Amino acid sequence: MTTEAVQLSSAKGRWVLVTTVLGSGMALLDGTVVNVALPDLGRQLDADIEGLQWTINAYTLTLAGLILLGGSLGDRFGRRKVFMIGVVWFAIASALCGLAPSMETLIAARALQGVGGALLTPGSLAIIQATFSARDRPRAIGAWSGLGGTAAAIGPLLGGWIVETIGWRWVFLINLPLAVVVLVIAARHVPESRDEEAAGRFDVLGAALAALGLAALTYGLIETENVPMILGTVILAGFVIVEHHRGPQALVPVTIFTNRTFTAVNVVTLFMYAAMGVVFFLLVLQLRTVSGFSPFAAGSALVPVTLLMLVISPYAGELARRIGPRWPMTLGILVSGIAFMWMSRIGPGAHYLTEVLPPVTLFGLGLSATVAPLTATVLASASQRHAGIASGVNNAVARTGSLLSVAAVPPLVGLTGEAYLNPALFDSAFQLSMYACAGMMAISALISLVGIRIRF
Repeated sequence: MTTEAVQLSSAKGRWVLVTTVLGSGMALLDGTVVNVALPDLGRQLDADIEGLQWTINAYTLTLAGLILLGGSLGDRFGRRKVFMIGVVWFAIASALCGLAPSMETLIAARALQGVGGALLTPGSLAIIQATFSARDRPRAIGAWSGLGGTAAAIGPLLGGWIVETIGWRWVFLINLPLAVVVLVIAARHVPESRDEEAAGRFDVLGAALAALGLAALTYGLIETENVPMILGTVILAGFVIVEHHRGPQALVPVTIFTNRTFTAVNVVTLFMYAAMGVVFFLLVLQLRTVSGFSPFAAGSALVPVTLLMLVISPYAGELARRIGPRWPMTLGILVSGIAFMWMSRIGPGAHYLTEVLPPVTLFGLGLSATVAPLTATVLASASQRHAGIASGVNNAVARTGSLLSVAAVPPLVGLTGEAYLNPALFDSAFQLSMYACAGMMAISALISLVGIRIRF
């Protein structure tokens, strides 16, 4: 099913953008906002540390494991339809989370939330790719990146406010009215689209292998257990073999990776999000453990990133359309890497205005210049009929990069559970981790410079 190209400046175009931003924003926000609520929900539900960990991990496991399937389902059965199913699913799971009487119920509901997120996240971007005209597409993606990406950044700030005012359960229940708004707008203003060339039997085996492989690998990384990581690697190798033999009917057509730019931009994504995953994980802890910030103040520290993403990302998307994504991406990644090196100077008694705000602002500038061109490159390097699966692959790569780095970097720099009780040790490890993140960004920038050659 094809749709008439929509202009971003039109009323219909603006409604489509609002719908996709709000929908994907729910899933992005939920990835960070819950962290602030963990101590409160843990006390009320009588949870141990393992229970709190699984409150986060259950969501990540199902989201990472099923996001490829979500993109493929949208391409085949209708991107708007699967997106709306994902929103409904996410809302119901959010209600279960907010009403959970026990830790076991909450963990199960969080896993269901991840399933909903896997359906709606790739669908939101695929709708933009399939709906907007080629000229307006990079600008629409830039706006989507800026508006949607702010959800993850404001999560700690919003979570702190909700917990302190109306209670931790509303961290989940706030998704319900938002979901209703998204569904109403989507039903009225978003056109349906799908891959008309999709035919034959659905790739059930490929879907199962992708989900199980990513889930096992993710579980192994989170629990630092070798057997699940080896099992996940073997299953994913089997997935590649199966997809190769499935040909055009594959869940992930192997031919999509024959495009050099698509492969390169996903490697860039892997290293970039690996570095960012560590920074987002450790910076707030550094501010609280070493610098003495309050929870709300530490969560507020990344607000400049949100504001800069909101303002600059649409212009970055337009710049990439005019000159190509190669230089905006490369320079933006390098600027972010420099910011990470600067963050290594944040230490005991750090003052926000002089020691935290400058590197955070520089990071925001670099990230704002990078995300929209990167996202546009992912979609432009794949055919329109594969928009959903291209988005799903890139999302899976980004989350895998973050999981790998968060699992590997802290132990390598000496950050173990006991380090949280030793501010001096934590501070030293934080400095080393920021240099490691800067190194990953340098690798990402080099790959961007060499491998990204596309023009929109």
